[in-house]
Amino acid sequence: MPATSSGRGVLGRQAIDIHRERSEAILQVVDAGWKLASASTRAHAGAGEVEITECLRDGMRAALAASAADWSKKMTVLPGTESRSSADVPKPDGRTDVPIFFSDLREEYSEHDPHAIVECKRVAGSRTGLCREYVREGVDRFATGKYARNHAIGFMVGYLLSGDAASAAGCINAHLTRKWRQSEHLGPCVIADRPWARSSRHPRAAPADPIALHHAFLGLGSAPS
Repeated sequence: MPATSSGRGVLGRQAIDIHRERSEAILQVVDAGWKLASASTRAHAGAGEVEITECLRDGMRAALAASAADWSKKMTVLPGTESRSSADVPKPDGRTDVPIFFSDLREEYSEHDPHAIVECKRVAGSRTGLCREYVREGVDRFATGKYARNHAIGFMVGYLLSGDAASAAGCINAHLTRKWRQSEHLGPCVIADRPWARSSRHPRAAPADPIALHHAFLGLGSAPS
């Protein structure tokens, strides 16, 4: 899986583009991990976002351990960690949910920070407040460079409290439309033909190129009675 630094990144720091094959691999691990995680009694619509994410992370690690694919030996699913948006920030100003690390990129770029970030949010097509937060506290963290400042590609997971991927994406797109951001609408996923997957692109401040986001909307079971 060759990597290049063709995009424009932060001054003095190479831009990391993990490209299609690694992006597909991350979505595969998210999907396989969620199939394991959703069987947990801790992953349900009444649980907290952090608790659900811990289940997802455990599932992704188990899925990686069971995979025979060559890329699975190079990928590491890291714990959630505090992060700095740039070297100029004196202390952490964010917390990443599921950082992803590739051992071969570490060697190529001498880059110790994660090479991809998965940000997780609860969402439902019938709840405009959650859709707004998905954008403000998720999408916009990538767009502003608070997360993945020198990455060309990022990932988001939407935990579906109700409805499906289509209703959630529709609600998110309605919020973007109200903010005159139609060009940022979530559309069909460009790397995975799956009903739960969507893709979008979001501008960032010059000189950085836009960031591509791939979204996975994952269904949750009902809260225990």
